[in-house]
Amino acid sequence: MFSSLRCIVLTALMVFSSYTQAGFLDFIKEIDPAKLNLPAVAQSTNGLSNTDIVSGLKQALEKGTQVAVQNLSAEGGFLNHPDVRIPLPSFLQPIASSLRMLGQGHFVDELQTTLNRAAEQAAPEATEIFTETIQQMSIDDAVGILQGPNNAATEYFKKHSAAKLRDKLLPIVTQTTNSAGVTASYKKLIDNSGNMSALVASQVSDLDKFIAHKAVQSLFLRIAEQEKLIRENPAARTTDLLKKVFTP
Repeated sequence: MFSSLRCIVLTALMVFSSYTQAGFLDFIKEIDPAKLNLPAVAQSTNGLSNTDIVSGLKQALEKGTQVAVQNLSAEGGFLNHPDVRIPLPSFLQPIASSLRMLGQGHFVDELQTTLNRAAEQAAPEATEIFTETIQQMSIDDAVGILQGPNNAATEYFKKHSAAKLRDKLLPIVTQTTNSAGVTASYKKLIDNSGNMSALVASQVSDLDKFIAHKAVQSLFLRIAEQEKLIRENPAARTTDLLKKVFTP
């Protein structure tokens, strides 16, 4: 900054030596400030301060993640909603189809129900990861999200928290698969699958990973819905700061 000021002062002195005082003043009036090589000043977005932008984005993300977690962790949060209902993994689909053809579809339904209950019980564990991600948001991150598309915040979450969420949820899913009855239901399905049981009997650990992966996908889906709602629906902006930040 001092180097830039020194250059300007020296330039002014040289010019002054060649012009009269009146001529110099006329010359100054004709200078285009945009052409001077001065340090850039950060510009606010829509007249908002950096503090407003960051605080508003954090409020929006906190609201979106809270609603997402609450919705999915409620009873039937996964199972009762087709867009997030967790299906059986592909390696179990042949067995499921065979059992339904044999009139034993209740084993399939029981397993799918317990899969979704396990995800339901694990969902609240995501809150800690979401909170950490929000706290680490920078000013540049906040401005980029505010100026981005309707899913910019959701994409930010995917980039910065997806892997952490899977790592966090997997051990919880592994614990809850027992308490939710997944392991018992899985064993029933395998025991009734005849010759096909040998192909999948050892894949219960893959089942846990599948549940954790699907749970994370569902969390992002619900967060995206909340983000879009806050951006597009004034009624969803429940605080004065949210109204300021998300008003075009």
